[in-house]
Amino acid sequence: MTRPVLSNTAARRVFLSRHGLAAAPTGNAKGADLAALIQDLGFVQVDSVNTLARAHDLILWSRRQTYRPEALSRLLHRDRAVFEHWTHDASVIPVEYFPHWRHRFARDAERLGPRWREWQGSGFEDRFDTVLKRISDHGECMSADLADGESRGSTGWWDWHPSKTALEYLWRTGAISVVRRDGFRKVYDLTERVIPGHLLARNHASHETIDWACNAALDRLGFATSGELSAFFALATPDEAKDWTRTAFSRGEIVEIEVEDTTGTRRRSFARPGLVEETANLPEPVDRLRLLSPFDPALRDRNRAERLFGFFYRIEIFVPEPKRRYGYYVFPVMEGDRLIGRVDVKTVRPPKGTPHLFVRAFWPEQGITMGKGRITRLVAELDRATRLADLEGVLWADDWLRPSETA
Repeated sequence: MTRPVLSNTAARRVFLSRHGLAAAPTGNAKGADLAALIQDLGFVQVDSVNTLARAHDLILWSRRQTYRPEALSRLLHRDRAVFEHWTHDASVIPVEYFPHWRHRFARDAERLGPRWREWQGSGFEDRFDTVLKRISDHGECMSADLADGESRGSTGWWDWHPSKTALEYLWRTGAISVVRRDGFRKVYDLTERVIPGHLLARNHASHETIDWACNAALDRLGFATSGELSAFFALATPDEAKDWTRTAFSRGEIVEIEVEDTTGTRRRSFARPGLVEETANLPEPVDRLRLLSPFDPALRDRNRAERLFGFFYRIEIFVPEPKRRYGYYVFPVMEGDRLIGRVDVKTVRPPKGTPHLFVRAFWPEQGITMGKGRITRLVAELDRATRLADLEGVLWADDWLRPSETA
């Protein structure tokens, strides 16, 4: 049987519409509206790098430019509308999803226990009762509150003292939760004091969580392989996701389609019935230029982004400076449904004066011409970014516009 074909143009539109990047980045970005945006995305990755704004803040700002970081802090700490835990990495997740993470807690206990015991010895496990009693008796705490007399010196990896390791393990396995962050330092409390009681009381069988995770992933990706479904929340293993696709396909809940990449090559994927036909009614993404986080949901799967957009991206933080192709932490730039380049920007604080955003370089992608109109739109977007970061303005290097990748 011939599978329906989703053209590359249609695939981009589906993907961007499901990721909140097809419409203009307008609207309210507080309270219930912000929580709804996070639910639409599934989760928002948290990252500490802050050359302009942290990843989670830039992800939300790229979709709602009225967003400011304190709005997410209120959702976590005051409203309890989200919780922080792991998907593929540390993420902010709608609190309604918490019961499904119990299976992640159990798997992390099985997986991390032996590995961390090999790394730390049994010392961190000996601290479990002490750490839990400290939090139970005295309330919220950070790692620094438990560090007295436990300095490890350099380990060549994480320099975690035993109580810090105990905190992280107890968080990863669900006994404690992140109640807020001070700066970027996690503040923990007992899970029963953080997660609403009706969610603590709810439990799901393993097969229910796998079914939910794969369905929720497909609805947010639009189309996906079983491996992509598994990787989205990292709740279902690759084998579990593969079994789910077989069952869902046999029930007619999903169909097989062919998705074209930028070269015309087709990749077999799963989608909801009728997806290819529905794309005829999808509007074009708004023709505007926007700055994206390197950890944006549309980009975190680097291979998928390369297939859909022809955009190769790798973080170069850990690459020695002389060997970097672009820069320490460069930001992808999107225009409409195309990734048109990457920009190296960072906050600079002159000895005398106010903080500014400094633009070191912009590299256009192959075939992208930086005419007057496009430069004007880039300038406008970076000026808007200064408001998110509370900066005074933008400074530009003399040689900021670099040759296109065709050169």
